Amino acid sequence: MWQKIKPFVYYIGLSLGVGAVAALLTRENMNIYDSITEPPLSPPMWLFPVVWSILYVLMGVGAAIVYKEEGSVPGVFYTQLAVNFLWSIIFFNLRMFLLSSLWLVLLIFLIWRMIKEFRVVDIRAAYLQYPYLVWCIFALYLNVGIWWLNK
Repeated sequence: MWQKIKPFVYYIGLSLGVGAVAALLTRENMNIYDSITEPPLSPPMWLFPVVWSILYVLMGVGAAIVYKEEGSVPGVFYTQLAVNFLWSIIFFNLRMFLLSSLWLVLLIFLIWRMIKEFRVVDIRAAYLQYPYLVWCIFALYLNVGIWWLNK
């Protein structure tokens, strides 16, 4: 039984762990929304941790499915996870809104590559990443809007 769920525990834990460390490192700067102008359609602050938790779980489940089929996960999974982590630092701690927008473009490209690589192994693993892709495209809209409105 443990051998069947071990990849899921590992990859979900890894994904959630990266998100948790990013949140811990940026928590002092999360109040940024109190001092900036936000674009239309900006969701309430409470929604971000809920959505990101779901996305990290989906990311981990997809990676575990691929691991169970292939015995490894493509390097792009780890690369996009690192880029995802660094976005939080660039946006919240450094407040470099233009750079964080460009960083999101890189992240979106990496997510798309991950989806393509997952799809070759298991279509379910790929489909689980689409909410992540859509959310990051929406985040790009928000990020560019914040940059533009707060220049």
